[in-house]
Amino acid sequence: MMREFEIERQYGIKIESIRPNKGVYLLKTDDGAKCLKKISYGTQKLLFVYGAKEHLANNGFDKVDRYFLNTEGNPYALVNEDIYTLSKWIDGRECDFRDEEDLVLAAKNLALMHIASKGYDPPENSKLKTDLGRWPNLMEKRIKSFDKMQGMIRKKKNFKTDFDMNYIRSVEDQKMLGKRAMAILEDSRYFDICRQTEEEKGFCHHDYTYHNIIVDKNNDVNIIDFDYCKREVKAYDLSNFLIKMLKKQDWDIKYAEIVLEAYSSVNPLSLEEYRLVYAFLVFPQRYWRLCNRYYYNEVTWIQNTFNKKMEELISEKEKFMVFIEDYKRVYNQK
Repeated sequence: MMREFEIERQYGIKIESIRPNKGVYLLKTDDGAKCLKKISYGTQKLLFVYGAKEHLANNGFDKVDRYFLNTEGNPYALVNEDIYTLSKWIDGRECDFRDEEDLVLAAKNLALMHIASKGYDPPENSKLKTDLGRWPNLMEKRIKSFDKMQGMIRKKKNFKTDFDMNYIRSVEDQKMLGKRAMAILEDSRYFDICRQTEEEKGFCHHDYTYHNIIVDKNNDVNIIDFDYCKREVKAYDLSNFLIKMLKKQDWDIKYAEIVLEAYSSVNPLSLEEYRLVYAFLVFPQRYWRLCNRYYYNEVTWIQNTFNKKMEELISEKEKFMVFIEDYKRVYNQK
């Protein structure tokens, strides 16, 4: 356990109680409820994230989990080798992706966040995080890695797991999707949009999903957990949000239309951006991530958790393909 008195000393607070809550700590202090979080990356990256949230707040988008500064004026505390951040505890409920009103709220707030993100110059000593211009290369690398994973299975002489068997059964289809996404990207004005984003100096949240969207008692949306935020085209955040939501809505195009309409009522999308969203939707990112975790062991889940997730992905394939055609039909008409 971290040394609580260090946190008290560095932030000038008194901790009355402390309890773990979904990967962070809820602190009751003499200055109200606070969220203490252990950070798994370095201070330079943290300064980029800190600066991004301050930038949003200065642009009028202040419903974010801003970091408190410690007594030395840093947005983090160092305890032994560990880095912690402290922010206000935001009371509220997680956004419900099965509820239309919540979806509209979440979409409009993402649009407002993207607008407020423009003009961000990261602090001097921070590390610039950016994926601008990287997607053709990333897609190509990830498609190639499917072959590498297949090679790993072939090398297994005797025992193949259920996951291996499911991988062999499904990988060709997923590779086709990857290549299709690359072709859509190549046929879009991706690099122009990246240049425009670069000039606007905007950024994306990069993990815009229900548990990072907190609706408070005034029905205001608070966006938390900017750990992955970086310079990126806004179509990425949108497609990521759509995929997370559509899994819960059975890949029904109606809900994608609700979200896209709500978003663009605040921050209009160009035809080219609808096309980029399409490319990101088609790319088998979740499949790649799951397999990458399985074969390169960055996550220690139990065997059957992996396989269950794999079987969910395989079983939604037909609905997903129908959705992709629906999206193409609706947004190519524009």
